[in-house]
Amino acid sequence: MDLPLIGDVFARVRRDYPDISASLWRYESIRRLIGHWVDDLIKETRQRIETHKPTSAEEVRALDEPLIAFSAAHDTPQRQLRAFLFQRMYSHYKVNRMRSQAKRILADLFEVFLAEPETLPPPWRRHAETSSGTARARIICDYIAGMTDIYAIEEHKRLFDLQNMI
Repeated sequence: MDLPLIGDVFARVRRDYPDISASLWRYESIRRLIGHWVDDLIKETRQRIETHKPTSAEEVRALDEPLIAFSAAHDTPQRQLRAFLFQRMYSHYKVNRMRSQAKRILADLFEVFLAEPETLPPPWRRHAETSSGTARARIICDYIAGMTDIYAIEEHKRLFDLQNMI
């Protein structure tokens, strides 16, 4: 099945569900687009695996093309969608502000845990206090990497929000 243009997917959802709300229309359109690309990615990857028959990671690295990729037919629409998303969503000032906040939160957490490992929970604290330099930094990175977004925000509040002291 060829991937219809993005606009065609939107039109098909409107045709299939004429009375759908705007939010459900967006959800269904996005769901269908993702489904198309996932199906194409799986199909193309299976064909490439069958063609190249790699038996090791070294053979995969030595290939002249990526082993996992979209088909040529899906490349242009995928690039169009990517450009649209970068312009309208990923580069939006609100997203950039959230990204900036996230960077500051992670940097603050890393700095305080590195300088004050006693602020880490018990199992992480023991490992961090008995390590130094790069090893300690790696332990702290692993601890932070295991946090959900919400947990990192809450942890930052616990450590930096003076209202928590009262």
